[in-house]
Amino acid sequence: MTYDLWYWPTLQGRGEFVRLVLEAGGIAYRDRAREDGAEAMLADMAARAPDGPLAPPYLVTDEMAVGQVAAIVQFVQDRHDIGPADATSRVWLHQLQLTVADLVAEVHAVHHPVDAMAWYDEQRPEAARAAAVFRDQRIAKFLDHFERAAGARDGEWVAGERWSGVDMALFQVIEGLRYMFPRRMRALQGRHPRLDRLRDAVAALPAIAAYLESDRRVAFNTDGIFRHYPELDGD
Repeated sequence: MTYDLWYWPTLQGRGEFVRLVLEAGGIAYRDRAREDGAEAMLADMAARAPDGPLAPPYLVTDEMAVGQVAAIVQFVQDRHDIGPADATSRVWLHQLQLTVADLVAEVHAVHHPVDAMAWYDEQRPEAARAAAVFRDQRIAKFLDHFERAAGARDGEWVAGERWSGVDMALFQVIEGLRYMFPRRMRALQGRHPRLDRLRDAVAALPAIAAYLESDRRVAFNTDGIFRHYPELDGD
């Protein structure tokens, strides 16, 4: 079947964590809001209430709509035999995927620390304070944790010999942080060699390499989650 993926049409955002898994797995999907517009997505969500998703991204199958990135990735992995087969590894990967979600929430809070619905320019002083803490303390804390996870099993991928959604997620995290905080990430260069190798291994997958060169990969921009404001970067 062909899935319907609904997410904001001009952003990578949280939807990109799902797209990368679908692309790497060669799984057919339609990026519906890019085809039909954001208003169509909002109408679709409203029609699915009260048991539909709160917000995009969500994936629509013949039977259901699945929301929340970690839940979507787990659903796709189970249905398409992606990643390790043993239950212990799959639970561990889900835990890591949820930790990625924690990181993404903190990333968003850097440029919207006071009010998620207000413009960045309305909270610049607070964003500068939030960015300093995130740069100096939180980036390394998260990346150190993922670096240890990347060395926990033998093999090229986090869980061993087969890639999973966590590998795609860590690729996106590294790419996003390099865009958002290029100076800070250069200062951390060499501290996370396993993550660097993992990032390169994901980029080298033929399906991902083709996706990154295609127009389906929206560029990072200052409307998404990972935003580059030079004044928020630092060593």
